[in-house]
Amino acid sequence: MASNANASSAWRKVWMRRGPTACLLLPLALLHRALVAVRRALYRNGTLKSTRVPVPVITVGNVIAGGAGKTPVTIALARQLQADGWRPGIVSRGYGREGSDCRAVTAHSTAREVGDEPLLIARTLALPVFVAPQRAQAAQALLAAHPDVNVVICDDGLQHLALARDIEVCVFNSDGIGNGWLLPAGPLREPWPRKVDLVLYAGDPPGGQAPQFPLKRRLADYAVDASGRKVSLASLRDQPVHAVAAIARPEDFFAMLRECGLTLAQTHALPDHDDFREWAAQAPGDGAVILCTEKDATKLWPRAPNVLAVPLETELSSAFFHALNALLKRYDQRHGFQIA
Repeated sequence: MASNANASSAWRKVWMRRGPTACLLLPLALLHRALVAVRRALYRNGTLKSTRVPVPVITVGNVIAGGAGKTPVTIALARQLQADGWRPGIVSRGYGREGSDCRAVTAHSTAREVGDEPLLIARTLALPVFVAPQRAQAAQALLAAHPDVNVVICDDGLQHLALARDIEVCVFNSDGIGNGWLLPAGPLREPWPRKVDLVLYAGDPPGGQAPQFPLKRRLADYAVDASGRKVSLASLRDQPVHAVAAIARPEDFFAMLRECGLTLAQTHALPDHDDFREWAAQAPGDGAVILCTEKDATKLWPRAPNVLAVPLETELSSAFFHALNALLKRYDQRHGFQIA
C-alpha cells in the first residue's frame, strides 16, 4: 500500500517538469492527444451520442490526473444552489464500488455499494444522489424518482461526454497544469487550455479564456467520530496523533493537520480509494488518536468508529456564484452544450 502511494508521489514529481523521464514518454502523450481528439470529434459529429436531460446539467471535473478537490466543490456548489432556491440532484460514477448498476445513494449505503465520494455527498447533503457508470442513466433515474429536481450536478464528469452538459466547471489543485503535457508524460488527461465555462484554482491561475476564480480550502477546527461527537483539534495539540489518508494527495492532508498545530506521530499514506482492509489489520492500537478525511471515514467507521474524521471546508467566492447564476439564467433546454 505504501509503495503505491509513494509511486503516485513520484509521478507527481515527474509531471511537474519536462525532465528526462517525461521526455521519454512524450511519444505516448502525443498518441494520447490524438485519441482524445478523435473521441471528441466522434461526439461532435454525432457518431457517438450525448444524452440530454430536461434540466440544466452542471459538470464539475478536472483535466489533470489525481485529485483536484472536485467532490468538495460539488458539495459547496450544491449548498449554494439550494440557498439560491434551486433543487439540485447529484450524479456520479461511483468510482471504486463493487457493482455496476444504477442506484440511489442514501446515508445508509456503504462505500462498497456506491463508492466513497457519492456516499460522502449523500451523508453531507439532504439531496438525491444517484450513481451509475453511465451518468446519463443516473441522471434519468434521479429525475424519474425526484421530479422536483430542477438542476443536476455531475461530480467528476468532465470527460464523460455521453451526458450532455450546459455548464462545465474545471477544478485545479495547487499543481496547476504541471509540465503541460498529456499522460503519461504529464498530468493532463486532455489538452489545456480547452473550452470550459468556469475555472476554479487552488494555486496559480492555469490560463485559458474561461473566467477563473480562486479556490480556498482549509480544515475545520474540529473532528467527528462515527456517532457525530465533535472533538476540538486544539484539544489534540498536546498529544501525538496518527493520520491516515487514502486520497490522491495524502501529503496535503498531513500538511494541513500540521498547520493546525498537531504533532503527527505517524502518517499512513494509502492509494486513492483504498478500502483499508489491509491497513486495519496493522492499525495503531487501542487508545491511539487516529485522524482521517471525511471521504476515508465512509470506509473506516464500520471497522473503527472511534477514528476521527476532519472535515474539509471549501470556500467559493461570491464572484464565482455570480458568474454561475448568469450562466444558469441563460439556460435554454433547446440549445445544449456544444463539443468544442
